[in-house]
Amino acid sequence: MRWLVGLGGVGLFAVSLIDSSMIPLPVPGTTDLLLLFLTAQRYTSGKLAISFIAWAVAGSVVGGYLTWEAGRKGGGAALSKHASPRFMERITRWAEKHGTLFVGVAALLPPPIPLMPFLLAAGAFGVPRNQFLWSFGAARVVRYGFLGWLGMTYGRHIVRVWRRTLAGWSAPILYVYLGMVLIGLAYGLWKF
Repeated sequence: MRWLVGLGGVGLFAVSLIDSSMIPLPVPGTTDLLLLFLTAQRYTSGKLAISFIAWAVAGSVVGGYLTWEAGRKGGGAALSKHASPRFMERITRWAEKHGTLFVGVAALLPPPIPLMPFLLAAGAFGVPRNQFLWSFGAARVVRYGFLGWLGMTYGRHIVRVWRRTLAGWSAPILYVYLGMVLIGLAYGLWKF
């Protein structure tokens, strides 16, 4: 985890871009966890926390836009391939009726609910680009702003407990996590 935290905002941008794109990450909520760890560090000031939130939002909006664009160009086929028919029916009804609200609510949903089918559906069912970007961006600002606040307020205590109780397990956990990320990236690139 030190390696990911050491990358700072740039690493957070990359992880959030991948997390919101069509490349699946093996651990749901990776961006959320990384943002919490970054804002929970002793050296993190309010301005630095806001910059971490901005990096996370920017990466997520870029990744979400790429997924929306893929949905616009051929999302119906991709959706039917990756989502169950029952889930597809619900997404279709919501996207056609509510458009931007559909995107905003999807961007606020916690893990393990997948974001990709919602973003593909928004593109496939014609949610306009500007409405999509505003709705998705605003929802991500709310979500990551809350997580940043949570990390600044309660995260330092949690990090102290982590260090005291799980210090010996941090290296094996990191290797397993990185292995899962690499396998997920390879699988995502292969599927893409």
